[in-house]
Amino acid sequence: MAEVTLEEAPRKVRDMYEKGLAAMERGNTNYAMDTFMSLLDLEPRLLKARRFLRAAQVKEFKEKKGGQITHVLSTISGLGGLLSANAALKKDPMKALKATEKLLRIDPLNKMFIKVHVQAALASELPEVAILMLEVAREFYPKDADILKRLGQLYLDNNMTDKGRDVYEVLLALKPNDPKIVKAFKDASALDTMSKGGWSGAGSYRDVMKDADEATRLEQEAKAVKTSKDIDSLIQDSLTKIEKEPQNINYRRALADLYVRAERMDEALQTLQEAQEISGGADPQLDRAMSNVKLKQFDMEIAALKKAGDTEGAEAKQKERDTFELQDAADRVKRYPNDLQFRYELGVLLYENDQLNDAIQQFQQSQRNPQRRTRSLYYMALCFKQKQQYDIALEQLEKAASEMPTMDAAKKDTLYELGVICEAMGDKEKAAKYFKEIYSVDIGYRDVSEKIEKNYS
Repeated sequence: MAEVTLEEAPRKVRDMYEKGLAAMERGNTNYAMDTFMSLLDLEPRLLKARRFLRAAQVKEFKEKKGGQITHVLSTISGLGGLLSANAALKKDPMKALKATEKLLRIDPLNKMFIKVHVQAALASELPEVAILMLEVAREFYPKDADILKRLGQLYLDNNMTDKGRDVYEVLLALKPNDPKIVKAFKDASALDTMSKGGWSGAGSYRDVMKDADEATRLEQEAKAVKTSKDIDSLIQDSLTKIEKEPQNINYRRALADLYVRAERMDEALQTLQEAQEISGGADPQLDRAMSNVKLKQFDMEIAALKKAGDTEGAEAKQKERDTFELQDAADRVKRYPNDLQFRYELGVLLYENDQLNDAIQQFQQSQRNPQRRTRSLYYMALCFKQKQQYDIALEQLEKAASEMPTMDAAKKDTLYELGVICEAMGDKEKAAKYFKEIYSVDIGYRDVSEKIEKNYS
Protein backbone atom coordinates (compact mmCIF):
# COMPACT_ATOMS: atom_id res chain seq x y z
CA MET A 1 0.00 0.00 0.00
CA ALA A 2 1.73 3.15 -1.21
CA GLU A 3 2.25 6.11 1.11
CA VAL A 4 0.10 9.17 0.40
CA THR A 5 1.55 12.68 0.49
CA LEU A 6 -0.32 15.64 1.92
CA GLU A 7 -0.80 17.07 -1.55
CA GLU A 8 -2.45 13.83 -2.72
CA ALA A 9 -4.82 13.59 0.25
CA PRO A 10 -8.48 14.71 0.03
CA ARG A 11 -9.35 18.26 1.06
CA LYS A 12 -11.02 17.11 4.28
CA VAL A 13 -7.91 15.22 5.33
CA ARG A 14 -5.68 18.22 4.59
CA ASP A 15 -7.93 20.48 6.66
CA MET A 16 -7.79 18.05 9.59
CA TYR A 17 -4.01 17.90 9.27
CA GLU A 18 -3.75 21.70 9.49
CA LYS A 19 -6.01 21.71 12.57
CA GLY A 20 -3.90 19.05 14.24
CA LEU A 21 -0.70 20.92 13.45
CA ALA A 22 -2.13 24.19 14.76
CA ALA A 23 -3.17 22.45 17.98
CA MET A 24 0.38 21.14 18.45
CA GLU A 25 1.82 24.61 17.94
CA ARG A 26 -0.52 25.90 20.67
CA GLY A 27 0.56 23.09 22.97
CA ASN A 28 -2.84 21.40 22.92
CA THR A 29 -1.52 17.87 22.43
CA ASN A 30 -4.76 16.12 23.40
CA TYR A 31 -6.76 17.86 20.67
CA ALA A 32 -3.89 17.31 18.22
CA MET A 33 -3.88 13.57 18.95
CA ASP A 34 -7.66 13.35 18.59
CA THR A 35 -7.48 15.13 15.24
CA PHE A 36 -4.61 13.09 13.85
CA MET A 37 -6.21 9.80 14.93
CA SER A 38 -9.50 10.77 13.25
CA LEU A 39 -7.55 11.79 10.16
CA LEU A 40 -5.79 8.42 10.03
CA ASP A 41 -9.12 6.63 10.17
CA LEU A 42 -9.89 8.37 6.87
CA GLU A 43 -6.41 8.11 5.33
CA PRO A 44 -4.09 5.64 7.11
CA ARG A 45 -1.38 6.09 4.47
CA LEU A 46 -0.61 9.72 5.37
CA LEU A 47 2.71 9.12 7.14
CA LYS A 48 3.23 12.80 7.86
CA ALA A 49 0.18 12.86 10.12
CA ARG A 50 1.25 9.68 11.88
CA ARG A 51 4.66 11.22 12.49
CA PHE A 52 3.12 14.23 14.27
CA LEU A 53 0.76 11.94 16.17
CA ARG A 54 3.75 9.99 17.44
CA ALA A 55 5.53 13.21 18.44
CA ALA A 56 2.46 14.38 20.37
CA GLN A 57 2.14 11.02 22.14
CA VAL A 58 5.77 10.99 23.20
CA LYS A 59 5.61 14.62 24.32
CA GLU A 60 2.59 13.95 26.54
CA PHE A 61 4.17 10.80 27.96
CA LYS A 62 7.37 12.64 28.85
CA GLU A 63 5.46 15.54 30.41
CA LYS A 64 3.70 13.04 32.67
CA LYS A 65 7.15 11.67 33.55
CA GLY A 66 6.20 8.14 32.59
CA GLY A 67 8.70 5.41 33.40
CA GLN A 68 9.05 1.67 33.89
CA ILE A 69 6.16 1.48 36.36
CA THR A 70 4.00 3.33 33.85
CA HIS A 71 4.85 0.70 31.21
CA VAL A 72 3.77 -2.10 33.57
CA LEU A 73 0.50 -0.36 34.45
CA SER A 74 -0.24 0.51 30.81
CA THR A 75 0.30 -3.12 29.81
CA ILE A 76 -2.26 -4.20 32.39
CA SER A 77 -4.80 -1.52 31.46
CA GLY A 78 -4.28 -2.11 27.73
CA LEU A 79 -4.40 -5.89 27.88
CA GLY A 80 -7.87 -6.06 26.32
CA GLY A 81 -6.83 -3.83 23.42
CA LEU A 82 -3.62 -5.81 22.99
CA LEU A 83 -5.55 -9.09 22.70
CA SER A 84 -8.00 -7.52 20.23
CA ALA A 85 -5.16 -6.19 18.09
CA ASN A 86 -3.44 -9.58 18.03
CA ALA A 87 -6.70 -11.31 17.13
CA ALA A 88 -7.29 -8.95 14.20
CA LEU A 89 -3.77 -9.19 12.77
CA LYS A 90 -4.50 -11.90 10.20
CA LYS A 91 -8.15 -11.24 9.37
CA ASP A 92 -8.20 -7.43 9.42
CA PRO A 93 -4.70 -5.92 9.85
CA MET A 94 -5.98 -2.36 9.34
CA LYS A 95 -8.33 -2.83 12.27
CA ALA A 96 -5.37 -4.11 14.28
CA LEU A 97 -3.38 -1.01 13.30
CA LYS A 98 -6.16 1.29 14.55
CA ALA A 99 -6.31 -0.68 17.81
CA THR A 100 -2.56 -0.28 18.35
CA GLU A 101 -2.82 3.48 17.84
CA LYS A 102 -5.20 3.58 20.79
CA LEU A 103 -2.69 1.60 22.83
CA LEU A 104 0.12 3.96 21.85
CA ARG A 105 -2.08 6.84 22.97
CA ILE A 106 -1.89 5.30 26.44
CA ASP A 107 1.85 4.56 26.29
CA PRO A 108 3.86 5.25 23.11
CA LEU A 109 7.04 3.66 24.52
CA ASN A 110 5.57 0.37 25.74
CA LYS A 111 7.59 -2.35 24.02
CA MET A 112 4.66 -4.75 23.79
CA PHE A 113 2.50 -2.08 22.15
CA ILE A 114 5.33 -1.17 19.81
CA LYS A 115 5.83 -4.79 18.75
CA VAL A 116 2.19 -5.41 17.83
CA HIS A 117 1.96 -2.00 16.11
CA VAL A 118 4.92 -2.91 13.88
CA GLN A 119 3.31 -6.28 13.10
CA ALA A 120 0.01 -4.60 12.21
CA ALA A 121 1.72 -2.01 9.99
CA LEU A 122 3.58 -4.71 8.07
CA ALA A 123 0.44 -6.83 7.74
CA SER A 124 -1.32 -3.72 6.36
CA GLU A 125 1.47 -3.32 3.79
CA LEU A 126 2.65 -0.07 5.38
CA PRO A 127 6.36 -0.74 6.05
CA GLU A 128 7.08 2.99 6.34
CA VAL A 129 4.73 3.11 9.38
CA ALA A 130 6.61 0.22 10.98
CA ILE A 131 9.94 1.93 10.30
CA LEU A 132 8.69 5.20 11.81
CA MET A 133 7.62 3.41 15.00
CA LEU A 134 10.95 1.60 15.34
CA GLU A 135 12.89 4.82 14.71
CA VAL A 136 11.00 6.47 17.57
CA ALA A 137 11.59 3.42 19.78
CA ARG A 138 15.28 3.44 18.97
CA GLU A 139 15.66 6.98 20.32
CA PHE A 140 14.51 5.80 23.75
CA TYR A 141 15.96 2.28 23.64
CA PRO A 142 19.25 2.85 21.76
CA LYS A 143 20.79 -0.42 22.98
CA ASP A 144 17.79 -2.70 22.59
CA ALA A 145 19.05 -5.44 20.27
CA ASP A 146 15.56 -6.66 19.29
CA ILE A 147 14.46 -3.19 18.16
CA LEU A 148 17.73 -2.62 16.31
CA LYS A 149 17.57 -6.00 14.55
CA ARG A 150 14.00 -5.42 13.39
CA LEU A 151 14.74 -1.88 12.25
CA GLY A 152 17.92 -2.92 10.43
CA GLN A 153 16.12 -5.69 8.56
CA LEU A 154 13.25 -3.39 7.59
CA TYR A 155 15.71 -0.83 6.24
CA LEU A 156 17.30 -3.52 4.06
CA ASP A 157 13.93 -4.91 2.96
CA ASN A 158 12.92 -1.44 1.79
CA ASN A 159 16.14 -0.57 -0.07
CA MET A 160 17.38 1.79 2.66
CA THR A 161 20.69 -0.04 2.69
CA ASP A 162 22.83 2.78 4.07
CA LYS A 163 20.62 3.08 7.15
CA GLY A 164 20.48 -0.70 7.48
CA ARG A 165 24.26 -0.91 7.48
CA ASP A 166 24.48 1.83 10.13
CA VAL A 167 22.05 -0.02 12.42
CA TYR A 168 23.97 -3.29 12.11
CA GLU A 169 27.17 -1.39 12.84
CA VAL A 170 25.64 -0.27 16.16
CA LEU A 171 24.54 -3.84 16.85
CA LEU A 172 28.04 -5.08 16.12
CA ALA A 173 29.47 -2.65 18.68
CA LEU A 174 26.95 -3.94 21.25
CA LYS A 175 27.56 -7.62 20.47
CA PRO A 176 30.92 -7.96 18.73
CA ASN A 177 31.13 -11.71 19.38
CA ASP A 178 27.70 -12.63 18.05
CA PRO A 179 28.36 -14.53 14.78
CA LYS A 180 24.86 -13.83 13.45
CA ILE A 181 25.29 -10.08 13.89
CA VAL A 182 28.78 -10.18 12.39
CA LYS A 183 27.37 -11.95 9.33
CA ALA A 184 24.36 -9.60 9.13
CA PHE A 185 26.68 -6.57 9.22
CA LYS A 186 28.82 -7.97 6.39
CA ASP A 187 25.73 -8.74 4.33
CA ALA A 188 24.27 -5.28 4.96
CA SER A 189 27.56 -3.62 3.98
CA ALA A 190 27.70 -5.62 0.77
CA LEU A 191 24.10 -4.79 -0.09
CA ASP A 192 24.79 -1.11 0.53
CA THR A 193 27.82 -1.27 -1.78
CA MET A 194 25.74 -2.88 -4.52
CA SER A 195 22.90 -0.38 -4.16
CA LYS A 196 25.33 2.48 -4.74
CA GLY A 197 26.39 1.09 -8.06
CA GLY A 198 29.25 -1.17 -7.06
CA TRP A 199 29.56 -4.85 -7.96
CA SER A 200 26.69 -4.61 -10.46
CA GLY A 201 28.07 -7.52 -12.43
CA ALA A 202 28.28 -9.94 -9.50
CA GLY A 203 25.85 -12.82 -9.21
CA SER A 204 25.08 -12.03 -5.57
CA TYR A 205 26.54 -10.13 -2.67
CA ARG A 206 28.01 -13.40 -1.37
CA ASP A 207 30.04 -13.61 -4.58
CA VAL A 208 31.34 -10.13 -3.80
CA MET A 209 32.18 -10.97 -0.20
CA LYS A 210 33.90 -14.24 -1.07
CA ASP A 211 37.36 -12.76 -1.61
CA ALA A 212 36.84 -9.43 0.14
CA ASP A 213 37.75 -10.37 3.71
CA GLU A 214 41.48 -10.41 3.07
CA ALA A 215 41.34 -7.10 1.20
CA THR A 216 39.40 -5.57 4.07
CA ARG A 217 42.02 -6.78 6.52
CA LEU A 218 44.73 -5.10 4.47
CA GLU A 219 42.77 -1.85 4.32
CA GLN A 220 42.27 -1.89 8.10
CA GLU A 221 45.95 -2.54 8.66
CA ALA A 222 46.78 0.34 6.34
CA LYS A 223 44.62 2.68 8.39
CA ALA A 224 46.41 1.61 11.57
CA VAL A 225 49.98 2.11 10.35
CA LYS A 226 51.88 5.24 11.30
CA THR A 227 55.21 5.07 9.46
CA SER A 228 56.26 4.76 5.84
CA LYS A 229 58.14 1.59 6.82
CA ASP A 230 54.89 -0.01 7.96
CA ILE A 231 53.19 0.92 4.67
CA ASP A 232 56.11 -0.40 2.61
CA SER A 233 55.88 -3.70 4.45
CA LEU A 234 52.15 -3.98 3.71
CA ILE A 235 52.76 -3.09 0.07
CA GLN A 236 55.22 -5.95 -0.24
CA ASP A 237 52.73 -8.25 1.46
CA SER A 238 50.05 -7.22 -1.05
CA LEU A 239 52.38 -7.70 -4.02
CA THR A 240 53.13 -11.23 -2.83
CA LYS A 241 49.42 -12.03 -2.59
CA ILE A 242 48.78 -10.60 -6.06
CA GLU A 243 51.60 -12.72 -7.47
CA LYS A 244 49.87 -15.82 -6.08
CA GLU A 245 46.37 -14.73 -7.17
CA PRO A 246 46.80 -12.26 -10.06
CA GLN A 247 43.07 -12.28 -10.91
CA ASN A 248 41.98 -11.19 -7.42
CA ILE A 249 40.74 -7.63 -7.94
CA ASN A 250 40.24 -6.99 -4.21
CA TYR A 251 43.96 -7.45 -3.53
CA ARG A 252 44.70 -4.81 -6.15
CA ARG A 253 42.16 -2.43 -4.59
CA ALA A 254 43.90 -2.80 -1.23
CA LEU A 255 47.31 -2.29 -2.84
CA ALA A 256 46.13 0.88 -4.57
CA ASP A 257 44.90 2.20 -1.23
CA LEU A 258 48.33 1.58 0.27
CA TYR A 259 50.03 3.38 -2.62
CA VAL A 260 47.76 6.39 -2.02
CA ARG A 261 48.70 6.43 1.67
CA ALA A 262 52.34 6.37 0.62
CA GLU A 263 51.57 9.24 -1.83
CA ARG A 264 52.68 7.08 -4.75
CA MET A 265 49.79 8.18 -6.93
CA ASP A 266 51.09 7.01 -10.31
CA GLU A 267 51.55 3.47 -8.98
CA ALA A 268 48.06 3.58 -7.42
CA LEU A 269 46.57 4.56 -10.79
CA GLN A 270 48.51 1.84 -12.60
CA THR A 271 47.30 -0.77 -10.08
CA LEU A 272 43.67 0.30 -10.46
CA GLN A 273 44.01 0.30 -14.24
CA GLU A 274 45.28 -3.30 -14.09
CA ALA A 275 42.31 -4.23 -11.90
CA GLN A 276 39.94 -2.60 -14.37
CA GLU A 277 41.49 -4.57 -17.25
CA ILE A 278 41.01 -7.82 -15.29
CA SER A 279 37.36 -6.92 -14.70
CA GLY A 280 36.85 -6.37 -18.42
CA GLY A 281 36.57 -2.61 -18.01
CA ALA A 282 33.10 -2.82 -16.49
CA ASP A 283 33.61 -2.02 -12.80
CA PRO A 284 32.22 1.47 -11.99
CA GLN A 285 33.73 1.45 -8.51
CA LEU A 286 37.23 0.99 -9.92
CA ASP A 287 36.45 3.82 -12.30
CA ARG A 288 35.48 6.04 -9.35
CA ALA A 289 38.58 4.99 -7.41
CA MET A 290 40.84 6.11 -10.27
CA SER A 291 39.07 9.47 -10.37
CA ASN A 292 39.55 9.91 -6.62
CA VAL A 293 43.27 9.23 -6.96
CA LYS A 294 43.57 11.84 -9.72
CA LEU A 295 41.71 14.37 -7.57
CA LYS A 296 44.08 13.67 -4.68
CA GLN A 297 46.98 14.28 -7.06
CA PHE A 298 45.51 17.68 -7.90
CA ASP A 299 45.09 18.45 -4.19
CA MET A 300 48.72 17.57 -3.47
CA GLU A 301 49.91 19.80 -6.32
CA ILE A 302 47.69 22.69 -5.15
CA ALA A 303 48.98 22.35 -1.58
CA ALA A 304 52.59 22.35 -2.82
CA LEU A 305 52.02 25.51 -4.90
CA LYS A 306 50.42 27.29 -1.94
CA LYS A 307 53.30 26.26 0.31
CA ALA A 308 55.73 27.68 -2.25
CA GLY A 309 53.81 30.96 -2.26
CA ASP A 310 52.65 30.57 -5.88
CA THR A 311 49.08 31.86 -5.43
CA GLU A 312 48.41 32.28 -9.14
CA GLY A 313 49.70 28.81 -9.89
CA ALA A 314 47.52 27.34 -7.12
CA GLU A 315 44.43 29.12 -8.46
CA ALA A 316 45.13 27.90 -12.00
CA LYS A 317 45.63 24.35 -10.77
CA GLN A 318 42.38 24.58 -8.77
CA LYS A 319 40.50 25.60 -11.95
CA GLU A 320 42.11 22.69 -13.77
CA ARG A 321 40.97 20.37 -10.98
CA ASP A 322 37.39 21.67 -11.08
CA THR A 323 37.25 21.28 -14.86
CA PHE A 324 38.58 17.74 -14.62
CA GLU A 325 36.13 16.78 -11.86
CA LEU A 326 33.09 17.97 -13.84
CA GLN A 327 34.21 16.45 -17.15
CA ASP A 328 35.19 13.20 -15.45
CA ALA A 329 31.76 12.91 -13.81
CA ALA A 330 30.08 13.56 -17.17
CA ASP A 331 32.23 10.90 -18.87
CA ARG A 332 31.40 8.41 -16.11
CA VAL A 333 27.67 8.91 -16.69
CA LYS A 334 28.23 8.25 -20.41
CA ARG A 335 30.06 5.01 -19.59
CA TYR A 336 27.48 3.90 -17.01
CA PRO A 337 24.21 5.56 -18.06
CA ASN A 338 22.10 3.33 -15.81
CA ASP A 339 24.01 4.14 -12.62
CA LEU A 340 21.75 6.67 -10.90
CA GLN A 341 24.31 7.44 -8.18
CA PHE A 342 26.69 8.78 -10.82
CA ARG A 343 23.89 10.88 -12.32
CA TYR A 344 23.22 12.37 -8.88
CA GLU A 345 26.89 13.24 -8.38
CA LEU A 346 27.05 14.84 -11.83
CA GLY A 347 23.90 16.81 -11.08
CA VAL A 348 25.42 18.27 -7.90
CA LEU A 349 28.56 19.36 -9.78
CA LEU A 350 26.48 20.90 -12.59
CA TYR A 351 24.41 22.80 -10.01
CA GLU A 352 27.56 24.09 -8.30
CA ASN A 353 28.78 25.30 -11.70
CA ASP A 354 25.47 27.07 -12.47
CA GLN A 355 24.59 24.72 -15.34
CA LEU A 356 21.05 24.52 -14.03
CA ASN A 357 19.13 22.95 -16.91
CA ASP A 358 21.70 20.17 -17.31
CA ALA A 359 21.65 19.61 -13.54
CA ILE A 360 17.84 19.34 -13.52
CA GLN A 361 18.02 16.73 -16.25
CA GLN A 362 20.35 14.57 -14.13
CA PHE A 363 18.28 14.96 -10.94
CA GLN A 364 15.09 14.04 -12.79
CA GLN A 365 16.68 10.66 -13.43
CA SER A 366 18.64 10.20 -10.20
CA GLN A 367 15.46 10.59 -8.13
CA ARG A 368 14.64 7.01 -9.18
CA ASN A 369 17.44 5.87 -6.86
CA PRO A 370 15.76 5.25 -3.45
CA GLN A 371 18.92 6.36 -1.60
CA ARG A 372 19.13 9.59 -3.58
CA ARG A 373 15.48 10.40 -4.23
CA THR A 374 14.86 13.06 -1.58
CA ARG A 375 18.24 14.72 -2.07
CA SER A 376 17.70 14.77 -5.85
CA LEU A 377 14.35 16.50 -5.30
CA TYR A 378 16.07 18.97 -2.96
CA TYR A 379 18.77 19.92 -5.45
CA MET A 380 16.28 20.03 -8.30
CA ALA A 381 14.30 22.55 -6.26
CA LEU A 382 17.44 24.65 -5.71
CA CYS A 383 17.91 24.73 -9.48
CA PHE A 384 14.34 25.92 -10.05
CA LYS A 385 14.79 28.45 -7.25
CA GLN A 386 17.89 29.85 -9.01
CA LYS A 387 15.76 30.16 -12.15
CA GLN A 388 13.11 31.94 -10.02
CA GLN A 389 10.55 29.25 -10.91
CA TYR A 390 9.36 29.17 -7.33
CA ASP A 391 6.14 27.21 -7.82
CA ILE A 392 7.99 24.28 -9.41
CA ALA A 393 10.70 24.45 -6.72
CA LEU A 394 8.00 24.34 -4.05
CA GLU A 395 6.50 21.17 -5.53
CA GLN A 396 9.86 19.35 -5.45
CA LEU A 397 10.59 20.34 -1.85
CA GLU A 398 7.12 19.35 -0.64
CA LYS A 399 7.59 15.93 -2.20
CA ALA A 400 10.99 15.57 -0.55
CA ALA A 401 9.76 16.69 2.89
CA SER A 402 6.79 14.29 2.78
CA GLU A 403 9.17 11.36 2.24
CA MET A 404 11.55 12.15 5.10
CA PRO A 405 10.56 10.16 8.21
CA THR A 406 12.91 11.85 10.69
CA MET A 407 13.98 15.42 11.40
CA ASP A 408 17.61 14.98 10.36
CA ALA A 409 19.93 17.53 8.73
CA ALA A 410 18.56 16.83 5.25
CA LYS A 411 14.98 17.45 6.36
CA LYS A 412 15.94 20.68 8.11
CA ASP A 413 17.60 21.85 4.88
CA THR A 414 14.45 20.99 2.93
CA LEU A 415 12.06 22.70 5.34
CA TYR A 416 14.28 25.77 5.44
CA GLU A 417 14.27 26.09 1.66
CA LEU A 418 10.49 25.62 1.70
CA GLY A 419 10.26 28.57 4.07
CA VAL A 420 12.62 30.70 1.98
CA ILE A 421 10.67 30.00 -1.22
CA CYS A 422 7.34 30.73 0.47
CA GLU A 423 8.81 34.07 1.60
CA ALA A 424 9.90 34.79 -1.97
CA MET A 425 6.35 34.01 -3.12
CA GLY A 426 4.91 36.38 -0.50
CA ASP A 427 3.29 33.65 1.62
CA LYS A 428 4.71 34.60 5.02
CA GLU A 429 2.23 32.50 6.98
CA LYS A 430 3.21 29.30 5.17
CA ALA A 431 6.89 30.21 5.45
CA ALA A 432 6.51 30.61 9.22
CA LYS A 433 4.94 27.16 9.44
CA TYR A 434 8.00 25.54 7.88
CA PHE A 435 10.43 27.55 9.99
CA LYS A 436 8.50 26.55 13.14
CA GLU A 437 8.96 22.87 12.34
CA ILE A 438 12.72 23.39 12.46
CA TYR A 439 12.58 25.81 15.40
CA SER A 440 10.71 23.28 17.55
CA VAL A 441 13.59 20.78 17.33
CA ASP A 442 16.69 22.92 16.60
CA ILE A 443 16.55 26.55 17.70
CA GLY A 444 20.13 27.13 16.53
CA TYR A 445 19.64 26.07 12.92
CA ARG A 446 20.90 28.83 10.58
CA ASP A 447 18.88 32.03 11.16
CA VAL A 448 15.59 30.25 11.88
CA SER A 449 15.42 31.73 15.40
CA GLU A 450 15.60 35.27 13.99
CA LYS A 451 12.90 34.46 11.45
CA ILE A 452 10.53 33.08 14.09
CA GLU A 453 11.10 36.03 16.46
CA LYS A 454 10.59 38.45 13.59
CA ASN A 455 7.33 36.69 12.70
CA TYR A 456 6.01 36.98 16.26
CA SER A 457 7.07 40.61 16.58
